[in-house]
Amino acid sequence: MRQRRLVFGEVAGEYEDVRAGYPDELVTAVFDHLGRVPERVVEVGAGTGKGTEPFVARGVPVTCVEPDPAMAAVLSRRFPDAEVVVSRFEDWTPPPGGVPLLVCGQAWHWVDEASRLALAHAALRPGGVLALFGHRYGAGDPPMEAAVNEAYAREAPELLDPPRQHSPGPTADWMTTELAGSPLFDDVTQRDFRRIERYPTERYIRLLNTFSPHRMLPEDRRARLFAGIAAAVDAHGGVVEIDLRTVLALGVSRGTVGPSC
Repeated sequence: MRQRRLVFGEVAGEYEDVRAGYPDELVTAVFDHLGRVPERVVEVGAGTGKGTEPFVARGVPVTCVEPDPAMAAVLSRRFPDAEVVVSRFEDWTPPPGGVPLLVCGQAWHWVDEASRLALAHAALRPGGVLALFGHRYGAGDPPMEAAVNEAYAREAPELLDPPRQHSPGPTADWMTTELAGSPLFDDVTQRDFRRIERYPTERYIRLLNTFSPHRMLPEDRRARLFAGIAAAVDAHGGVVEIDLRTVLALGVSRGTVGPSC
């Protein structure tokens, strides 16, 4: 049985090529919340290194914990100086004394929901920072979005997103809400970064092919869906403009929780 959390390795090279990276400003915000440049960063679910890259660019040593061997192989080739541990975060043992900074890009939802914040807290030193970040994809062209949704409705209606609720101001992401509701973390805050990413038809289909809900479709249904989406994009100019919002949720690990004995 294929595990949805491990299907990305089937297209590891494509994932590295077409998935969006992260801005340098995100790293600045993380270090500012910590109050210094850490001596090491541990990254949960590092994939092919999209979240690794901006930290390596700052010259900070990174330990990458990645459960998919195929993704980890790409990661090791890209960053030979990084320490790559092929493991689930749930099975990884942090070093004695903990780490100053734990980050996770686009993978927190794959970690066991019942234990992930406790595992993060246990891995961090008191006062260490947990930084969760990921991309939220929005449509830049409503008529094209409607045409693409028609293809989903025909071929894979279960993948249609529910209608988005438009808010006049910033909204708290689910990662921020989770951190804010935990007694294990203080000083919870959220930063958003926005940009437009443009994908020609063929590259957009390759992007969709890296998302797990599409990968879990039977090949014939996936092929029909992608053909319908490609036709819709071509009929509306041949380029998809994605309103990409990158969310960063930050929290500081509390030294103690509850009354001391």
